[in-house]
Amino acid sequence: MKFTALQIATHINGIIEGNENTSVNGFSKIEDGKEGDISFLANPKYEDHLYTTKASIIVVSNVLELKEPVAPTLIRVSEPYASFAKLMRYYQNLLSTNLVGIEEPSFIHPTATIGKNVYVAAFSYIGENAVVGDDSKIYPHSYLGSNVKVGSNTTIFAGVKIYHNCVIGNDVLIHAGTVIGGDGFGFAPQSDGRYKKIPQLGNVIVEDFVEIGANVCVDRATMGSTIIKKGTKLDNLVQIAHNVEVGENTVVAAQAGISGSTKIGNHVTIGGQAGIVGHILIAEGAKINGQSGVSKSIRDKNTIVTGSPAFDFSSAMRAQAIFRKLPDLEKKIKELENLIEILIKEKEELSS
Repeated sequence: MKFTALQIATHINGIIEGNENTSVNGFSKIEDGKEGDISFLANPKYEDHLYTTKASIIVVSNVLELKEPVAPTLIRVSEPYASFAKLMRYYQNLLSTNLVGIEEPSFIHPTATIGKNVYVAAFSYIGENAVVGDDSKIYPHSYLGSNVKVGSNTTIFAGVKIYHNCVIGNDVLIHAGTVIGGDGFGFAPQSDGRYKKIPQLGNVIVEDFVEIGANVCVDRATMGSTIIKKGTKLDNLVQIAHNVEVGENTVVAAQAGISGSTKIGNHVTIGGQAGIVGHILIAEGAKINGQSGVSKSIRDKNTIVTGSPAFDFSSAMRAQAIFRKLPDLEKKIKELENLIEILIKEKEELSS
């Protein structure tokens, strides 16, 4: 598919500098651009590439002042990164719009409800009383259990498993290998040392505009619901335990884990490999650095924590600075101890 600068500028409300009939058919980084590509410049430190790139069209900021002439056609916008992302989403949607219909072999229970313009790939399973909304896409080897509800314009990639009674909202993206609604980790210790499984009777609710990466596990609630609220983004290999609530527009990076019944506020950022214990609260806007271990509630909004156990970021930085000085401090302490010993001896000699 080819698009002209005029078509692109119209889509992202940009202003053209150059030939409005310049056409492109691919995307690239600005430093790797070649003829027929479109790229963008958002970070000023990459500006030098603007004057050497072979890309045909570059999306740039309205306020960028050129240091020298450029060969590509420019499209000026207020937010280059956001505008370029919008173009990529548009292009991706165009590529996938041809995927409509039900492929064979696949299984759709007679009581299931399938909306308009839905794509169900071969080797998919859609269970009893399941619902799939309009314009949604179910890729190969996906499993939707009984009573699962999937909203409109949602994409379930290959190998995703959604257990019974779970609810997936509109405009959700779930990547390959993810499991939604597996049993929570609940076992009661017995007097003979064994562990008896506690039934997990709840479900998972994933609200609108959520994106879930590959090989993520979101466990069903023991009772009630595990909830991923709208706009939240989960990276690959994230673990969300039973009865957790993750607030709106929260971001969780890869390999992070959130233990059972913890409540995460809105607009929280959780770094990679961070671990959060169960039954605590994380306040709105909190930032948890990668590999932090959070063992108690964060109750103040916009708090930044780091370390394991995690504590206030500023205090942690001061502690690290002191830690680096420990050898010098130890040396000074020994010098002071020696000096004290000398003073004590001198005092004893004088008193005798």
